[in-house]
Amino acid sequence: QVQLVESGGGLVQAGGSLRLSCAASGRTFSSYAMGWFRQAPGKEREFVAAIRWSDGIRYYRDSVKGRFTISRDTAKKTVDLQMISLKPEDTAVYYCAAQSVPSGFTTALLYDSWGQGTQVTVSS
Repeated sequence: QVQLVESGGGLVQAGGSLRLSCAASGRTFSSYAMGWFRQAPGKEREFVAAIRWSDGIRYYRDSVKGRFTISRDTAKKTVDLQMISLKPEDTAVYYCAAQSVPSGFTTALLYDSWGQGTQVTVSS
């Protein structure tokens, strides 16, 4: 079982920046990919970004391309999400997730492990 712990959420004005971090731990860690999802009140959890652990290939939802950057540190077993030019519609609880076998990156059900989430609030 992989444990994931997110940090770095908070309150920021529109146009501002935040950096989220996710630390992975457990007896074994061999994820195929790791991703960030978000869930706003009354809405379904949606894919934000993912990174393939072996080669660092990145995937993004269209609305965050050019503003969000996902990165990984294989030695530290961390995945970060750098967010710039934040908009009020980015407000949500952000979750880190790990996928152990090759699957679709954008589907939450295909991820095995989840963090507890961290709140990001963007004021207008």
